[in-house]
Amino acid sequence: MAKSKVYFCDFRTKAFGDGLPTKLQKLIKKAGIGDIDMDGKFVAIKMHFGEAGNISFLRPNYARAVVDVIKSLGGKPYLTDCNTMYPGSRKNGIEHLYCAWENGFTPITVNCPVIIGDGVKGTDDIAVPVNGGEYVKEAMIGHAIMDADVFISLTHFKGHEMTGFGGTLKNIGMGCGSRAGKKDQHSSGKPIIDESICRGCRRCQRECANNGLVFNEEKKKMTVDLDNCVGCGRCLGACNFDAIDFRQNNAPQLLNCRMAEYAKAVVDGRPNFHISLVVDVSPNCDCHCENDAPIVPNIGMFASFDPVALDQACANACNAAEPIRNSQLGDNMAKPGFVDHHDHFTNSTPESEWKSCLEHAEKIGLGSRDYELIKI
Repeated sequence: MAKSKVYFCDFRTKAFGDGLPTKLQKLIKKAGIGDIDMDGKFVAIKMHFGEAGNISFLRPNYARAVVDVIKSLGGKPYLTDCNTMYPGSRKNGIEHLYCAWENGFTPITVNCPVIIGDGVKGTDDIAVPVNGGEYVKEAMIGHAIMDADVFISLTHFKGHEMTGFGGTLKNIGMGCGSRAGKKDQHSSGKPIIDESICRGCRRCQRECANNGLVFNEEKKKMTVDLDNCVGCGRCLGACNFDAIDFRQNNAPQLLNCRMAEYAKAVVDGRPNFHISLVVDVSPNCDCHCENDAPIVPNIGMFASFDPVALDQACANACNAAEPIRNSQLGDNMAKPGFVDHHDHFTNSTPESEWKSCLEHAEKIGLGSRDYELIKI
């Protein structure tokens, strides 16, 4: 069986030569985006518009570069993302659009409409069968995403506090899930709170969208309502004092498997193409209202028809890079007694895990981890 092709170019440019948006256009053309029949077709470009306060998301210039190529092929592109499951600036379609506009994603700047995939309240979704799914039989996907004839993912490759990294499969699987779909993927683990460590600051409670956390006024400690908790993990990322852990140790692996199956539901049965930019590789998701320093240097732009191969290539490139000293990764590696996992994402966030996602995606026929890297 032939290896999947992954095309790559770095971020170097020559004085008075092509800029990075033009370089991206050349990359995706070389990777074969023009082989897709887009004439008169609706083309969804799935990307992350960035949480308010976070500035590590992809610049709108990159989205515009992809849009212009699709238009030149006769397509009718639109940028899209679905609402979040947690409080923030993207929890409904109205606030989500305002956030996108404030971060520079407007019809004028990107040359196409910006459409929230699951509507105003995050309930405009459709149940999509998962062919070969072991954990999910029907994925709840944003309706506007499934309405597209062609699906394109444009991903900011970065670290993630649960899934190790946020790459193409996460951008598709978690990102295209409606609020119900996100709950479905996050429903395995349940957190526990160590009262001896909890300081009663209530920061975690502000991140909970499902009344899963209850503050004990007498003890001045946070507790978990297991009936309401959906296991989304936002509280884990919100606690600065390591008072929260997950009851189910394999929750990240199950999350990864569900996420891979959601990604398969999105791309099955229609032309799809995938782009990933390894730039500003922050340790956490762009869903945070802040972003920490990058853990590795900027590496380059990747493109492929195979989303699994694309994620594997990006992960390999990051792990081959030199860690940045003044970063979460660098700080962890400098700690006394540091145990090297020989993986930058695990070393940056030891409780995270990413390999199970790619392994399961390959198992269910979403793509291959075996690839040929073609540098241009």
